[in-house]
Amino acid sequence: MADLPKCPSCSSEYTYEDGELYVCPECAHEWPQAAESAVTDTVVRDAFGTELKDGDSLTVIKDLKVKGSSLVVKVGTKVKNIRIVAGEHDIDCKIDGIGAMQLKSEFVKKA
Repeated sequence: MADLPKCPSCSSEYTYEDGELYVCPECAHEWPQAAESAVTDTVVRDAFGTELKDGDSLTVIKDLKVKGSSLVVKVGTKVKNIRIVAGEHDIDCKIDGIGAMQLKSEFVKKA
């Protein structure tokens, strides 16, 4: 079996090829095979212009409502061990008491 890339959305290793696309069976994310290298070259910056990398720790700078629930991520909440992903919500993380979620880099600062 060929070495296929992990899903950029959920990091699943069970991706497969479908024509000119890669498909993730776990989250149904599809992406073109040609865009494989473009995802890793993305530079993400926090609200103050500091470059963010995988594994960094962050602090939330604004109260954020969690869609679909009554929970709120409060100002000053610490987020550890982030992962940079492609898309509008470019930070993948886990927040204590809330769980896994994605954040926009414009609402965080590097700790």
